[in-house]
Formats: sequence, structure tokens, C-alpha cells
Amino acid sequence: MAEPHELTLLEQAAAVRHGEISAVALTEHYLARIERFDAAVGAYLTVTADLALEQAAGADRLRAAGGPLPPLLGVPVPVKDLTPVAGVSFTSGSAAFADRVTHASARVPELLREAGTVMVGKTNTPEFGLPAYTESRVGPPARTPYDTSRGAGGSSGGAAAAVAARLAPAAVGSDGGGSIRIPASCCGLVGLKPSRGRVSPAPRGDVSGLATDGPLARTVRDAAALLDVVAARVPGDPWPAGRQDRLFLDWCDTRPRRLTIGRWSDPDPAGVAVDPEVLAACDRAAALLEDLGHEVREIPQPLAPGDRDAFTPVWSVLAALTPVPKRDEALLMPMTRWLRERGEAVTGVEYARALGAMQAIGRKFATAIDGYDAVLTPTLAQLPQPVGALRNDADPEADFAAQTAFTPFTAPWNIAGLPAVSLPLGWSRDGLPIGVMLGARHGEEGPLLALAAQLEEAAPWADRAVPDGFA
Repeated sequence: MAEPHELTLLEQAAAVRHGEISAVALTEHYLARIERFDAAVGAYLTVTADLALEQAAGADRLRAAGGPLPPLLGVPVPVKDLTPVAGVSFTSGSAAFADRVTHASARVPELLREAGTVMVGKTNTPEFGLPAYTESRVGPPARTPYDTSRGAGGSSGGAAAAVAARLAPAAVGSDGGGSIRIPASCCGLVGLKPSRGRVSPAPRGDVSGLATDGPLARTVRDAAALLDVVAARVPGDPWPAGRQDRLFLDWCDTRPRRLTIGRWSDPDPAGVAVDPEVLAACDRAAALLEDLGHEVREIPQPLAPGDRDAFTPVWSVLAALTPVPKRDEALLMPMTRWLRERGEAVTGVEYARALGAMQAIGRKFATAIDGYDAVLTPTLAQLPQPVGALRNDADPEADFAAQTAFTPFTAPWNIAGLPAVSLPLGWSRDGLPIGVMLGARHGEEGPLLALAAQLEEAAPWADRAVPDGFA
């Protein structure tokens, strides 16, 4: 048998189910790897070793008892530290909440437990999940294991670093403007942002509809299996995603018909340039799609400069919604304080207008791609950036602009509420991962996963190892 961390999520689940490895042994293996290697990548803010071993022992007892078993019994899957888990540290990536322990769980970690997973810890995130990098005052920077001088992206940077460094087989992140797909691109992973409403935010709310939880994994099938676990609605959820008649994992075994795929590589924000190596990776992905029999059409960028201006006040209000005691506001990052000050200055009427304007832009974007089975773009405009290169504590406005220039392709899919997946189909001359992004119409994660699985079969990536120097 291969080393346990070399197996995919689904292979590990099968190994536990068939008694080839115990859940306790698998958990101990990952805890040892975290202890040995996490300092190099900054994947975890909290390691819950005692809880993980207790849950793993329970998984082994359940298997020994016989009877039906949950699909991911005994497999370690961490949770991003923006998501509350009862009895576990809940920092939200902020020094203002460094000592907070929550007493109630969100629905997603409950679903992970029902699926049999073991929680080995809470993954690193920037403060309140706001930046496109994972650097904060409560933990170390999250780094891509392909070059630990460079960041893992954000805000699910810790989750991506954990999976890429084989400190977890897969992880759940969240994405309000690209926060799953950005680190997936930086860390050579599959990162899927589901459609608005596919994954319940319960018990919390998000009146903007921007953010959703979703999977980060080494393979398309693993991402699909994790989406099958977390894609459960709660009565009263405001955003219907449509009924799913078959498992997302089953879609991965469906060969797509000949598809019409739109493509653009020009960003909508003015003055943003795309790295030539990123453009070359997108060109190669388009050629691969054509080799597989699909039609790829160059289409205009749907958005004009200025279209996304409504996103910024909405994002600022979201930053301001987290209550922070007055005495602790000085502990917040400069960019967080800048966004919160802007958000607090937005009136209710101005916020309603911004939401309306953002929805209009979402409809414009969705209408532009409605005639295509999928859309291809780069995930990011640049290669993974050196740690600290985007962060600018002295000038938060410049910090925000640098993030936009780094990630111009991701946020429109959140604005429109459409599914999008970053795939590790590209690599730079220096061995850095380059993600390409495929998006689809609302509710069409299944066909999107079928296409992604076809690409993975044609150009496998899961066994690409991180550089020897990392381990």
C-alpha cells in the first residue's frame, strides 16, 4: 500500500471501509505530518489532535459494528477558521478573537461529521477572510509548498496549503470573491465555488449572496465527493440552487457531449495586465479542450471597466458586520480597519442601491455566458506572489487595488452566483502552479465537473509532487 497521504480522499475512505488501515492510524499519520511540516507552509491555526483521535476511534468502532457506513468514514478533513465548530477555537483569522471558542457549529462541519470525517484542525485564513492572501496577526503566512517564499493565496490559503502539502487529503474552504479558486491556483489544486444556494450558510446569513463554502482537493472526483457531502439545504435558505437528481461524484463518470465553450483572457478592471505564462497556460487549456472535441470560441469580456464598482461597498459592509469590541479594534489589520470604516459609512439606502447594482451586473454577466456550455478564463492574472508582495499596511487602498489586479477573473462569478472551478492545468517555467478556470450557468455543477474530470483524465495532475526541498 502507498503511504497514506499519497492516496486520494476517496482512496483513503475505501481503505478505511475495507479495513486496510484504521481511522486512528490514518489520523495519527496526518497529525505526525502536520507536526513535522506545517511550520513550512502555515496551513493550520489550530490542531485538534485529541478531538481527531477521539472521532477516529469512534469511526473504527462504527466499522467494527458492521452495518451501513457513512461515505467518508475516518478520513481527516479540516475546517477553515471562518467556520464555527462547537468547542473549538474560532479566531476568524483575527488577533481580536485569538482566544475565542465557539459553542455552536455551522451546518457544514455538522455535515462533515455526519459523513464520517475526522476534524484534525482549523485551517489558516486572513482576518475575516477579506484579503486574497493569507497573512494576519494571529498566525503565520500560508505558503504554497511549490515555493515556500510565495503565498498560498487567500482567503482559504491554509486549506489549500494543507491539501497541497499532504497535511490533509481535502478541505472545505469558503469563497466570497475567489477565496477557494485563488489558493487552488496558487497551490496546484482543484477548487470549486458552487452555485449560490447550493451549500447552506446556516445558521449564519449573507444578504449579499456573495460567499459560499466549497471543496479544495487534489482530484476532481474528490472535490465532487466533498460537494456531495456539504450540498444540503436548510429550510428557509433564501437562494434556491435547483434540485440535484444525481450525485456530483456520478457526474465525473459521464463523458461530456461536444460542448460550446466561450473564452476570454482580458480582465475587466482598467489597467490590469495578465502574465504571459498565465496566458500561455490558458491557451494550452483551450487547445486541450479542442483536442477533446469541444468548440472553443473567443468571446468579448462581458463586463466593462467600472461595472464591478458596486462590489466594493458591499464587500466593505460585509467587513463591518463582524462585531468587534471597541477595546480590540486596534488589534485589527490596517486593511480590515479601512474596509470597516468605509462599510460603516454606507447608509442603508446606499447599501440597498449597491446590492441592486451588483445584481444587475450579475444578470449582465450571466446573460453573456448563457449561450455557452462552459466558459474558460485564467483563474488569476499573475503567478503566486511572494509573501508580503500584495499586503500594504501603510496604504490599504493600494493593498486592495493590488489584490484586484491579482484576481480580476474570480469575483464576477460570485457577483452572478454561478459555479466556477479552478483546475491545475498549467505550470510556469519555474514549476509554479497556474490555474485555469471553467465556469457554467447557475446550478450546472454536474456538467462542469464532468468536463473537469475529462480534462483531468487527458492531462492528469494529482501525482505531481511538491519540490523535494519542502519535505
